[in-house]
Amino acid sequence: MADLWLPAGVGPHPVVVVLHGGFWKAAYGRRLMSRISADLAARGWAAWNLEYRRVGGGGGWPATFADVAAGIDAVAGLPGVDPCRVSTVGHSAGGQLALWAAARPGLPPGSPGATPAVRVGAAVSLGGVVDLVVAADGRVGGNAVARLLGGPPGAVPDRYGLASPAARLPLGVPQLLVHGEDDATVPPELSRRYAEMARLAGDDVDLCIQPGVGHMDVIDPGSRAWATVIEWMDRHPIR
Repeated sequence: MADLWLPAGVGPHPVVVVLHGGFWKAAYGRRLMSRISADLAARGWAAWNLEYRRVGGGGGWPATFADVAAGIDAVAGLPGVDPCRVSTVGHSAGGQLALWAAARPGLPPGSPGATPAVRVGAAVSLGGVVDLVVAADGRVGGNAVARLLGGPPGAVPDRYGLASPAARLPLGVPQLLVHGEDDATVPPELSRRYAEMARLAGDDVDLCIQPGVGHMDVIDPGSRAWATVIEWMDRHPIR
């Protein structure tokens, strides 16, 4: 299930796959990203605001990942869009999924999301849970990561190796990480650490830690954080 927001004018339009957060829990859904989706469409991108099964609603490993992969592959059949110009934007738990989606070409055969029909050319994480091992060990979101993957890192290490963006480096696509310095939900240190690792692995990564910005501020289309995203995407050749 997803909502397609199309810009005015003749396509095919570049596509942004939008992925909401909420620590992968069933209580949160894609409406969290409706304002961002509308803003993207107003600026000339087609926004594909994607839903996925969450923990407590049939999600978790591997269903959540299979849903995201299938939703992105479905872009190939959407009207008015260009499936060769696809990027992802995700918030919080959706930031993890946005980067994971970009890493799909490197997944081993047979794993959830492997062999993508549609490839992601750029990825944006907004206050993202970008290292699942560190997040699980630090109890970011309580036991949210362990519930997503079916156990802590020591119990199901292979799942963490497949699902965590930090474990899939290098992703091989440009990435932007925006994080509020005042984020009390997902520590900005996750993004800082990930950016260092990604650059050492050879990825093209921009990091923006913004003072005075909290966890939900980054998905306000009128915010400085969102302006940073738009500026980055405007400069990016996938446009």
